[in-house]
Amino acid sequence: MGVGLDSDGHRRLTRGPNFTLVGGKEETHEQMTEKAIKINEKLAARGKRLEEVSREEFDDIAHSVGLQRTQPPRDKPKGPDATN
Repeated sequence: MGVGLDSDGHRRLTRGPNFTLVGGKEETHEQMTEKAIKINEKLAARGKRLEEVSREEFDDIAHSVGLQRTQPPRDKPKGPDATN
């Protein structure tokens, strides 16, 4: 699933055999669609389906089409000894 967080007031939804893309400005949505299609092309070239690849193999494919894994932000410590 891909979600475009920017908006221009239009509702966009694209579905593929193993993906759903929602939202985003026209350019953002186009980029998400292009990357999802390229991932499927690379999977097909390897003779595999999405559910058949390891996380590492998917990361490699995603990186090859220009996607990068990001780490979620760390929560700040809570409590009386926490610093800002």
